[in-house]
Amino acid sequence: MNRVPKVEEAIKETVALIVQQELKDPRVGLVTVTRVKATADLQHAIVFFSVLDAEHADLTQVALTRAAPYIRRLVGERLRLRYTPELKFQFDPSVEGGIRVQKILDAAKPSSTAPPATGAA
Repeated sequence: MNRVPKVEEAIKETVALIVQQELKDPRVGLVTVTRVKATADLQHAIVFFSVLDAEHADLTQVALTRAAPYIRRLVGERLRLRYTPELKFQFDPSVEGGIRVQKILDAAKPSSTAPPATGAA
């Protein structure tokens, strides 16, 4: 069985907890870790994230990048990996695109307040 996907999932869960509970940087608001992509040798990992307000994605990325060594140390302590991957944070625009599509679909739905059409005449 391939070890990389298991480690990616463990890193994702651990980083999400660290970001939510332990980072005190005000630039890091409501962040969701969407996925982690690690190299085959587990030396490097890209942590993809989304934010509630996409306008603040750049500030959040700067803050997460600055905190990356701290986050990496905590990940290493908690997961007890032989080598903890170097973490790089990258904004994941796919979530924002999904929200935009959902808004378009919601706007296209007929209003539920309109009475149903009846076929009896």
